[in-house]
Amino acid sequence: MPVESGSSAAARQAKQKRKSHSLSIRRTNSTEQDRSGLQRDMLEGQDTKLPLSLRNNLLDLFSQIEREFENLYIENLELRKEIETLNDRLTAEGQTFEGADLAKGALKTKASHSTSQLSQKLKTTYKASTSKIVSSFKATTSRAVCQLVREYVGHRDGIWDLSVTRTQPVVLGTASADHTAMLWSIETGKCLLKYLGHQGSVNSIKFHPTESVIISTAHIWRYMVQLPTPQPVADMSTPCEDDVDFSDKDEADGEVEGPNDCPSVRVATTTLRSHQGVVIAADWLVGGKQVVTASWDRAANLYDVETSELVHSLTGHDQELTHCCTHPTQRLVVTSSRDTTFRLWDFRDPSIHSVNVFQGHTDTVTSAVFTVGDNVVSGSDDRTVKVWDLKNMRSPIATIRTDSAVNRISVSVSQRIIALPHDNRQVRLFDMSGVRLARLPRSNRQGHRRMVCCSTWCEDNTSCNLFSCGFDRQAIGWNINIPALLQEK
Repeated sequence: MPVESGSSAAARQAKQKRKSHSLSIRRTNSTEQDRSGLQRDMLEGQDTKLPLSLRNNLLDLFSQIEREFENLYIENLELRKEIETLNDRLTAEGQTFEGADLAKGALKTKASHSTSQLSQKLKTTYKASTSKIVSSFKATTSRAVCQLVREYVGHRDGIWDLSVTRTQPVVLGTASADHTAMLWSIETGKCLLKYLGHQGSVNSIKFHPTESVIISTAHIWRYMVQLPTPQPVADMSTPCEDDVDFSDKDEADGEVEGPNDCPSVRVATTTLRSHQGVVIAADWLVGGKQVVTASWDRAANLYDVETSELVHSLTGHDQELTHCCTHPTQRLVVTSSRDTTFRLWDFRDPSIHSVNVFQGHTDTVTSAVFTVGDNVVSGSDDRTVKVWDLKNMRSPIATIRTDSAVNRISVSVSQRIIALPHDNRQVRLFDMSGVRLARLPRSNRQGHRRMVCCSTWCEDNTSCNLFSCGFDRQAIGWNINIPALLQEK
C-alpha cells in the first residue's frame, strides 16, 4: 500500500483549510442582511430620541465592526491550527536526531522563530483591521477643517525652520539651506526682508520675545519691515479627514526664482563663535537677555546677548544635538540629541543649574518643546511622540505612535494641539492626550511634496494659525478650525 508523502498531505490539509475558510465567509455574507434587518427592526421598536439617519449610520458602523472581528476570529483560529501543525511537525522531526544536543538546540531555535513569525503576522493583521474600523468611525464624526491659505515661495533650497514674531507687526521667518533667512508678510506672501550674512546653511530662526531682533543659527541681527496691503484669500478649505486623496506623485522641482526686489541685511549685530561644530538650533531665554544654542559638537551654550560672552557650556550628551527649546515663562532649557535622550536644564537658581536626563525614545530625538503648562513634548525618529509632565517625568503621560519619523514639532498655546511634521510629507494634529484630530490635506495640487521639516503655531493671526515648511523649498500657511467638541473627544 503506497504511503502518502508529507508534502502532499500538507498541501491537501492547506487546501481543505482554504475551502473551509471560504465557506465560512460565504456563510457570514449570507446572513449579514438577515442580521442587519433584524437589528433595524429591533431598534425601530425601541423608544429613542436619536434621529433615524443617525441610528442607521450607527447600525452600519457596528455591522462593519462585527464583520471585521468575525473575520479576525476565523483567521485567528486558522493561524492557531497552523501553529499547532508546525509544532507537531517539528516535534516529529526532532525524534530523528536521537537526542543530539546540538540538533535539539537548532530545532528549538527554528520552532521559536517560526512561531514568532506567525504570532507577529496575527498581531499585524489584527492591528490593521482594527485601525480601519477606528478610521471609518472617525471619518463620520470629524468635522475639522484645514484651509491652505497661502504658500511662501522664494527660497532656492529646502527650508529647515520657521518662526512667527511675538510682537507687532506679525511676520513669518524662514531659515533655509540656501544660506539665507527670509521674512514674509503673512497676509500677502510677499518677501519683506532677506538676511545674507550666513556662509552656510541656516538651520534655525527665532524672534526676540519683545524686540525686533532675530537669532538665525548663531547670528543675531535687527530687522525693520513695513507690511504691504493684504490681498483677498481664495477659499481652499478641505476637510481634514482620512479619505482625502493623497497622491504620491511629485511635481517637478523647477528652479524657483527668488524675490529680486526684496530688501536685504548683510551684516549681523552679533555672531556667537564658541562652538566647535555646526550650530543646529537656537532660542531666547525668557526675558530675551540670554540665548541658548545647540551644536553638533555635542554641547549647548548659554550666552549673554549684550556682551556675547559664554555663560554656561551644557555638556553631557553622547552624540550630536538636534534641537533646543526654552520655557516661555521660566528659566528652563530642554536639549535633544541623536543619543536617543533629551535633557532638562534648570537655571532658575542663579547659583547652580541642575540637569535631568530622559531616555524615553529608541532613536534620535529630533525635538523636545515646552508647553505653556507643565508639560514637555518630545518627537523622535523612532516614529513616536511622547508627552511628559515636568512634575513627574519618570514615564510619559501620553504616547503617540505614527508611521513615519517626526521632525520639529510645535504645540499651540491656546488650543493645546500638537503639530507633527513627518518625513513622509504629512502633517498630523494631535491633542495632548494623544488623540489624533486631523491630518492636513496633501496631494499633487496642494501641500508639501518633500519631507516636512518644521511646524509652528501663530496665536495672533486670524487668517493663518499654523505654518509648515519642508524640503520642497516652500512654507505653507494654514487655517485650522477644530471644534472644541472634537478636541474634548
